[in-house]
Amino acid sequence: MDSDEAAAGASPSGGTVTPAPKKRGRKPKSKEEPQTQQQQSGGKMKESGKKTKKDEEQSVDEKYAQWKGLVPILYDWLANHNLVWPSLSCRWGPQLEQATYKNRQRLYLSEQTDGSVPNTLVIANCEVVKPRVAAAEHISQFNEEARSPFVKKYKTIIHPGEVNRIRELPQNSKIIATHTDSPDVLIWDVETQPNRHAVLGAASSRPDLILTGHQDNAEFALAMCPTEPFVLSGGKDKSVVLWSIQDHITTAATDSKSSGSIIKQTGEGGDKTESPSVGPRGVYHGHDDTVEDVAFSPTSAQEFCSVGDDSCLILWDARTGTSPVTKVEKAHDADLHCVDWNPHDDNLILTGSADNTVRLYDRRNLTSNGVGTPIYKFEGHKAAVLCVQWSPDKSSVFGSSAEDGLLNIWDYDRVSKKSAKGPAGLFFQHAGHRDKVVDFHWNAEDPWTIVSVSDDCETTGGGGTLQIWRMSDLIYRPEEEVLAELEKFKSHVMTCASKP
Repeated sequence: MDSDEAAAGASPSGGTVTPAPKKRGRKPKSKEEPQTQQQQSGGKMKESGKKTKKDEEQSVDEKYAQWKGLVPILYDWLANHNLVWPSLSCRWGPQLEQATYKNRQRLYLSEQTDGSVPNTLVIANCEVVKPRVAAAEHISQFNEEARSPFVKKYKTIIHPGEVNRIRELPQNSKIIATHTDSPDVLIWDVETQPNRHAVLGAASSRPDLILTGHQDNAEFALAMCPTEPFVLSGGKDKSVVLWSIQDHITTAATDSKSSGSIIKQTGEGGDKTESPSVGPRGVYHGHDDTVEDVAFSPTSAQEFCSVGDDSCLILWDARTGTSPVTKVEKAHDADLHCVDWNPHDDNLILTGSADNTVRLYDRRNLTSNGVGTPIYKFEGHKAAVLCVQWSPDKSSVFGSSAEDGLLNIWDYDRVSKKSAKGPAGLFFQHAGHRDKVVDFHWNAEDPWTIVSVSDDCETTGGGGTLQIWRMSDLIYRPEEEVLAELEKFKSHVMTCASKP
């Protein structure tokens, strides 16, 4: 299969509502609110002679139907899981079991409710079907309104406030950090936390550790270090804050009642004992507006970067103090929403922005006087980019998701091979979401398998969609390898056809 055809064949435009750039995690609307907004916006559209909301929804549905018809061709496997409440974050946890045809793995996601029930952190068990196992005719036969048989809820944690971001600790992915609508970062041991029943009035679960240091809410910017048990955060106070979980373990080890671990038994809500807390290793100032995302260097716990609503990309080194090492003043033409540092090449940094583009920077080209030109500007989204992440499997491949409902997969090595069929470097578009794709995560245990989640409030008035998918390997494997396989298959078919 031609990879550009894969990109072109599944590329509905998606987003129909202009977002507010400052707040990406909006609370679900009340039942009355969507109708009022639709009436107001519908009136304006009719007055200006533009398409009505109904026409736009029909267009989204038509493009979605076109994508669904291509699923057996484009995908090796796909699972669709309807969410009652939108989820702003989804992450893979540890692999639990390997079997002949599928593996079982933890999956972390959130439930952002309207207040009628508590906000929750959900730990699920996911059956990940192995490559070339699922029958093509079956993977597109799913009901959009149903839950997937491959995703089973394992445990519910009642979260104090909405869950805006989830990140797992690479050294132990049973330990996760969450961002909420407060200045604190919450640390959870998901295995020792008790399973809770989320009903109105239920007390919140107690975090295993609270990281303090922000002076204002820190809602989105959150990262865990790949080399040390360090946590990084950014917030509305314009600062970047660094912690070491090891600091708490060291302190706890001096307590005779402690085992020297962050793992502490938590009560069922009736336990009034406060969670332990730890202060920061450092607080870093250099941004002039809210810090939207942060990332650690793949090779050093002391080096990290941040992006924010001031359109800046800043590189930091904890060994040289709390001021920026490098500050790119105009990294994009609008607010920056996301950043990721290449795990295979520590010189390459990706940024995504409200200007609808993804930019690739080489830190060797950046100077301390605020000048920095990206190596390349990737243009393929029609709305604000919300999430970027490098592939754990191939150093030149990365994904980007946006408010246009698309999750694009790019390969920087293909940029020079320009095609008239689509943007340079773009070789796959996942178009299974009908609203903004707020988060996604490559599966390090199962290369080329991705979990993605959309907030469907704008299109359906509530809920969300979780999808776990893997594109056909004929799309990303080397061309000569694919052609050789297809030729072998052709010979096999011809041999079978010639037999009486």
